[in-house]
Amino acid sequence: MNRKVINTREFILKKEHHKFRQKIENNILERFTDSLKEQELSDMQRVQKRLTWVLKNENPVILPSEKIVFTRTIPKIPEIYTGKEWDEIRKDHYIHELGKVCNISSNYDYTIEVGFKQRRKEILHSIEIHSAQGETDGVEFLNAVLQSIDDVEELTDRYAETALKSGRQDIYNVLKRVPRYGARSFYEAVQFFRILHFTLWASGNYHNTVGRFDQYMFKYLKNDLDSGVLDYDSAMELLEEFFISFNKDSDLYPGMQQGDNGQSMVLGGVDENGNEAFNMLSEMCLKASLELKLIDPKINLRVTKNTPIEIYDLGTELTKQGLGFPQYSNDEVVIPGLLSKGYELEDARNYVVAACWEFIIPGEGMDIPNIAALPLATVVDAGIKRYLQQSKDFKTFMGGIKRQIGEELDCQVSGLRNIYMEPAPFQSLLMNGCVENAKDISFGAKYNNYGIHGTGLSTAADSLAAIKKYVFDEQTVSAEELMDALENNFDGHDDLWQKLRYDAPKMGNDDDFVDNIAIELLDDFSELTAGMVNERGGNFRPGSGSAMYYLWHVKDIGASADGRKNSEPLSANFSPALNVKLNGPVSIIRSFSKPDMKKIMNGGPLTLELHDTVFRNSESVRKVSMLVKSYMELGGHQLQINAVNREQLFEAKEHPEEHKNLIVRVWGWSGYFTELDEVYQDHIIQRVELSL
Repeated sequence: MNRKVINTREFILKKEHHKFRQKIENNILERFTDSLKEQELSDMQRVQKRLTWVLKNENPVILPSEKIVFTRTIPKIPEIYTGKEWDEIRKDHYIHELGKVCNISSNYDYTIEVGFKQRRKEILHSIEIHSAQGETDGVEFLNAVLQSIDDVEELTDRYAETALKSGRQDIYNVLKRVPRYGARSFYEAVQFFRILHFTLWASGNYHNTVGRFDQYMFKYLKNDLDSGVLDYDSAMELLEEFFISFNKDSDLYPGMQQGDNGQSMVLGGVDENGNEAFNMLSEMCLKASLELKLIDPKINLRVTKNTPIEIYDLGTELTKQGLGFPQYSNDEVVIPGLLSKGYELEDARNYVVAACWEFIIPGEGMDIPNIAALPLATVVDAGIKRYLQQSKDFKTFMGGIKRQIGEELDCQVSGLRNIYMEPAPFQSLLMNGCVENAKDISFGAKYNNYGIHGTGLSTAADSLAAIKKYVFDEQTVSAEELMDALENNFDGHDDLWQKLRYDAPKMGNDDDFVDNIAIELLDDFSELTAGMVNERGGNFRPGSGSAMYYLWHVKDIGASADGRKNSEPLSANFSPALNVKLNGPVSIIRSFSKPDMKKIMNGGPLTLELHDTVFRNSESVRKVSMLVKSYMELGGHQLQINAVNREQLFEAKEHPEEHKNLIVRVWGWSGYFTELDEVYQDHIIQRVELSL
């Protein structure tokens, strides 16, 4: 980092730009929402007027020494419906999360390349066609898209005027071209992206991903370097400022916690022809993230069988900083898995990840990858109560568990009917086919699949392994004794608790006895979702990620047969249970690479917590790189590593003011440890520290 970048980074970290935020009282937002109702506007008209209101009320701000502009000064975005209106909508519709289009990946490339002027022509042509066909709803949608372009251009013009008055001719020159015209340089391209991304947030859409940035932006960088417009250092300076821009307003973005904002960037992998796509910009992005040490953008690295160990080394150097990324995805598993779910080859090769890890297709997918979660530990708990005493052998008992999984899935899926989402005309501009078909993205796209997370796998598998070993194989514990112990949270059953917690087989130790049970659970999950079709014609994708459900689902069960006591948390994602004795990371990757993850196509990474001393020198870094590479070669589909130090985390809880920039991986995203709710802090502290 040069001095200019350092200063910009410190300015943002100290939140000095917050002084430009306007104080918007809730009653102002409520009056605006009430006015939409009083005008009896359609939902399309309401979202269009909201974006107009937000952008017209934005005050152009150019921060000291920055080149990439657009900073939020309107901190709150009004709703398009009153609370009572939402209540009425919910009576007849399923509402996912906030009822807004979210967690999809835009096609930024095309609009950045051609500019708004060309997009305007396309919209007007489509209006002509659909007007002639009498499609009033389609025309209303297209007019909303057109108005959003007008609103963005008007704000851009005000930014350009501010730049000129501030003596910033460089910014003025860029803003007089983009977004009206296509980008000609790397600088214009990243500024164009910033405008598009800013507008998505201002539209009320959230978890707006970055996608394959190194692929669609490389042509601009290469042209500038080849022509001498930029050299490596000036290009890196621009890239690092671009990275900083993701951190300007992230505290305003919806999410479970600060940091859970979906600003995921995917690097590397193969291109549409199956060729290696890791390029110079991919490497620069890894190095920029390494230097800046910021939580955004969140780096995801696609790897293949041909990825050299040196690229893994770059990723490991990033992990070493404690950022919790890159998260790795294995093309050799993911692409065939997506093909098995009906994705076309070119699209499958172009996959990115959503807010956390879920696989989605840029520009083509309106998948909802986090619509539900299967609580595997809860299913096993219910299966014990329902089937254990009547089962003559373990195979019969597992048949009951499978039925329990099926019933739980049917229960969850049955409620996912008549889904409603607010229209998203500006997001639709960035999705393929929406303008041509005069169809808002909220109604669906080429792919409309739903993803179901799978939580508590290790607890479920460990519990079933203990039952198999002690109840059925050795017959040293009766079904009645086990059920009584679970019912009473092991009170009066201390010897049994010790046996289940410390002596029983545990997933993560490369023990086929328990690992095969985990395979069976995931295979059942995959098989039982295979025939399901959602109301939009899409399928249901099973996943091995937990999201925040690893805390939520524990509230629904008491003690479990693996020795976990009531209220003790489940592990996050695809990882060993907490507080179990493990042989080490090599055994873990062997255990967790045994399932056929091509069947588990909603994603969900193996999550490892390595002690930060593991990364002490270049030899140690290479060992971690080899561990990651080995997991991929064994058939793992995703991996994320946290470099942790429990003593430091305790100290950060005690003295948060001294550890404001301490970053940790939470479930599929990274955040500042001191800004997390205590329940998430405590869970991170409980995770196992491993060494190599």
